Amino acid sequence: MKRLAIVLLSLTVTIGTLVSCSVTKHCNEPDITMPKEIAEGLRTDSLTIADMEWWEFYGDSTLCYIIERTLENNKDILAAAARVERMRETYRIARAAQYPSITGLVSADYETNDYYQEPSSRDPEFSAKATLSWELDLWGNLRWAKRKGNAEYLSSLEAWRAMHMTLVAEVAEAYFELMALDNELAIVQRTLITRMEGIDQARLRFEGGLTSETVYQQAQVEYASTATLIPDLERKIEVTENRIALLMGEFPNLDVGRKKMDIEVDMPEYVPVGLPSELLQRRPDVRDSEQQLRAAMAEAGMAYADRFPRLKFSLTGGLENDEIRGFLQSPFSYAIGSLTSPIFSFGQKQARYRAALAAYEEARLAYEKKVLEVFNEANNAVITYRNARRTAALKLELRDAALKYVDLAHLQYRAGSINYIDVLDAQRLYFDAQIGLSNAVRDEHIALVELYKALGGGWDIDAMPDPITDPSKTPKDKPTKNESQAVADTDSVE
Repeated sequence: MKRLAIVLLSLTVTIGTLVSCSVTKHCNEPDITMPKEIAEGLRTDSLTIADMEWWEFYGDSTLCYIIERTLENNKDILAAAARVERMRETYRIARAAQYPSITGLVSADYETNDYYQEPSSRDPEFSAKATLSWELDLWGNLRWAKRKGNAEYLSSLEAWRAMHMTLVAEVAEAYFELMALDNELAIVQRTLITRMEGIDQARLRFEGGLTSETVYQQAQVEYASTATLIPDLERKIEVTENRIALLMGEFPNLDVGRKKMDIEVDMPEYVPVGLPSELLQRRPDVRDSEQQLRAAMAEAGMAYADRFPRLKFSLTGGLENDEIRGFLQSPFSYAIGSLTSPIFSFGQKQARYRAALAAYEEARLAYEKKVLEVFNEANNAVITYRNARRTAALKLELRDAALKYVDLAHLQYRAGSINYIDVLDAQRLYFDAQIGLSNAVRDEHIALVELYKALGGGWDIDAMPDPITDPSKTPKDKPTKNESQAVADTDSVE
């Protein structure tokens, strides 16, 4: 019996290896030819801002608090963590199917038979049995199922990490937009004060006969035109606050704390982006797509193996007797082996296998597209950040020049060398320049956030919390072991 088990095990491994090779032979490898650099003109080295933890990258304690609350309470990321748990348990089911199962049965029945024209009879029975069942994985069906479950579990884990990375960026972008709106509202309110002073001066000069009523009316029009901007700005501020509240898993009308925008902030000129090969390793959405590809290959392996016979063994042993007396001296045993094979299925299994190969091809192309998208996002993010810095620098020069223009216009108007309409034009240019600078600084912050996200920042394989054991844990707790490293299937696919 022992020798037979060894022979069967060796046969299983040999046949399983041949089946695996047959499947992988029909599954084309992804065609990925990476560029030499992520963006043209950048130094190629292993340094990247994505290595920074998000709380170190942003630095703003208020923003970090909002991000932490978001990662603790956001409904989407909590649902993603629940999906990780579901896929992990599903993987355990597939893994356990490879091993024998033992079931127990304890029963007692009392049957009375009173058939027509026959004497009445009684047939009691007492039994205690255990059954050992095992399917010999002759063609690798169960092994492919295990690999599929493992890939789907790791895919869900990478999807959770990708959502983590995306939420960090979404909160940061909304935060900087809110700061910019606050700053724009402050500019409008300061401008209203200036406009009101202009109305008072124009009224005094009109009543004193120094200017016409037209100048006075022009000043009032400028004040009213500026005042109309406030309601829309207040609406945008409340909408952005509600957007952040939703990300944090809170109801609307949440008082979102934030700091004032530093208009003259000095953003870094050189941002390290790392190597192209590291970009694919850092982006969890790429790793998610890769695991989906592995799951599709395993599905093809299951469909291929399902075309061949399945061998199952069952051994039942225990005690059985028709009365309690002598029950312990009444052994019972029963062994069965079954070979189930498809005979004629009208091509269903072959069609299912071809469909699985087509699904793998679809997943392979999706993976190749994801790689292209990642490099495209990273390249666009570098270009956007470069131009955002240039734009902010030019907007700062424009604001300073417009301020000098306003001062000169006031002096010339008091000297009588220009009309009041020229003063209003100078004030409009200065107002627009302040708003333009505020928006440029906002865009500069958001461009850096997008670059950090595109490079895979906000997620670190050595510092991410375990979404299963503690979904509320923040990354600052820095667990020492990665979930995928602790549970991942080590079997090769070839």
